[in-house]
Amino acid sequence: MPLTREQDPVPPDGAGRPAPRAAYPDHLRTVIEDYLAQLRFEVDPESAGLEEAMRYSLLAGGKRIRPVLALATAAAIGREPTSVLPLAAAIELIHTYSLIHDDLPAMDDDDLRRGRPTCHKAFGEDVAILAGDGLYAEAFVLLLSRQQAPANRLLAAALELARATGAQGMVAGQYIDVAGTAQAGPDGLRRLHALKTGRLIAASVECVLLLEGISEPERIHSFSSFARELGVLFQIVDDILDVTGSPETLGKQQGSDERLGKRTYVTEFGVEGARELAARSHARARAALSQAAGGAGSHSTAELEQITDFIANRSF
Repeated sequence: MPLTREQDPVPPDGAGRPAPRAAYPDHLRTVIEDYLAQLRFEVDPESAGLEEAMRYSLLAGGKRIRPVLALATAAAIGREPTSVLPLAAAIELIHTYSLIHDDLPAMDDDDLRRGRPTCHKAFGEDVAILAGDGLYAEAFVLLLSRQQAPANRLLAAALELARATGAQGMVAGQYIDVAGTAQAGPDGLRRLHALKTGRLIAASVECVLLLEGISEPERIHSFSSFARELGVLFQIVDDILDVTGSPETLGKQQGSDERLGKRTYVTEFGVEGARELAARSHARARAALSQAAGGAGSHSTAELEQITDFIANRSF
């Protein structure tokens, strides 16, 4: 039976009742939405259509999980969340670029994204490719020109973001996915998604630590373990929803993984097995976050906890 917004993609609690719907730090999402809305890209009149296509996909909405993670991480280490807005927005520009390219006919061939036509359906494949390219480049323009931080910390964050999204990260995972070169078994599947989905999610946390100059190895390890487990959790739940969701709740076509013959947590373990894995991943992420919260100078991790629980229990 398909999940609805009232049902959870992870097992119910011990009393047999569905777990309560997790809150989400919508105040942080509003902050990032407002910041993205005022972004303009410097283009000549002849290329105004390129900016239109870039902003069409960028401003399509969504929960903005990656930039909200960055803002929430800043709060957790005692920084004002708005102080990392350029970094957070840069991460969302990169995420949007990846969605535009993922949706192309040569990749996942999807017609819907966030409830409306994908970029290539609205503007053509050629313009969609260029819009994605433009967003990726403009992400680093934004980060390097507007983010306030000591130069060495800013460069460290930019380097990590580039690594997380390039041939050592997201793009590598995308290649493994389309080429079908992931190793057999659960470890190979986890590696695939840790790169394709998890690296950018992890960078949303780790780049904030680099900007702040956090140096305690144990604290860095705990935050990194949390962030990387969160990326895996996101993908497990995404795989479940691709089978059990609907276009109305997902904002995109359901069943695309099956249509493309992709290896997923559902194809490997079944829906119930994937739900059990999600529950375990959720517990590991919360445990790592608890360890990170105990570090010197720690502040409230309530918003990071909300994001973690939302990802585990989301229905879209």
